[in-house]
Amino acid sequence: MADATGTRIRVLLVDDHQVVRRGLRTFLEVQDDIEVVGEAADGEEGVAAVGELHPDVVLMDIKMPGTDGIEALRRLRALDSPARVLIVTSFTERRTVVPALRAGAAGYVYKDIDPEALAGAIRSVHAGHVLLQPEVAEALLAQEEQPPAGGRGGGLTDREREVLGLIADGRSNREIARALVLSEKTVKTHVSNILMKLDLADRTQAALWAVRHGLSR
Repeated sequence: MADATGTRIRVLLVDDHQVVRRGLRTFLEVQDDIEVVGEAADGEEGVAAVGELHPDVVLMDIKMPGTDGIEALRRLRALDSPARVLIVTSFTERRTVVPALRAGAAGYVYKDIDPEALAGAIRSVHAGHVLLQPEVAEALLAQEEQPPAGGRGGGLTDREREVLGLIADGRSNREIARALVLSEKTVKTHVSNILMKLDLADRTQAALWAVRHGLSR
C-alpha cells in the first residue's frame, strides 16, 4: 500500500532493452505503493527524464549504448538530484560495482533478483537505506586495495565504528538510535563525524568504505 500520506514511490526505468523495461513495468505496476512514471533507453535519456519527471527512485542498468549508467550517475550527482538510483544489472564484475557506488548509486542488485525482493529494494533505497546484495558485498571485500595506514577504523571511535557498521547494514538513523539506545540527534552527530574523519560525501560512500574495510556485518 502507499505510505501514510497516500503517496506512491515514483519509479523511472532506465535500460536499453525494451523487454526488460516491459517486464519491470508489468511487475511494478501491480504494487500498491509503486508507480512507474517513465522509461528511458540510455543514460542520457535517463538524466533528462529525471529532470522532467522527478522520480523518487531510478532503476538503472550499467552497460548501455551511448551514455552508460556510471556516467548517468555522475551527471545526476553533479545536478544534485534527490532521486535515489538503484542499479539493476547482469554485470557482476568488481570493476563495475565499485565505480557505480562511488558515482552515487544507493544500491546494486542483479537482474536475477526475486521480483518481490526487487520491490523491497526499491522501498529500502527510497527510505534512505544503502542496499547491497550479499554477492556485491563479497565483491567489494575482495578488492585488493589495502586499508589506510591509520587502520580499519581510520581514527574512528568504537561507537563511530558501531554506527558505521549499521549504516553499511542499511539502517536509518532512527533504527541505529534504537539499536544502540541513543537519541537520533546523537546518531546524526556520529554520522557527521564519520563522514568528516573519513573524508566521505554521503552515507553511500560511508557504507562502501565500511564494507571494504570489514566493518559491516
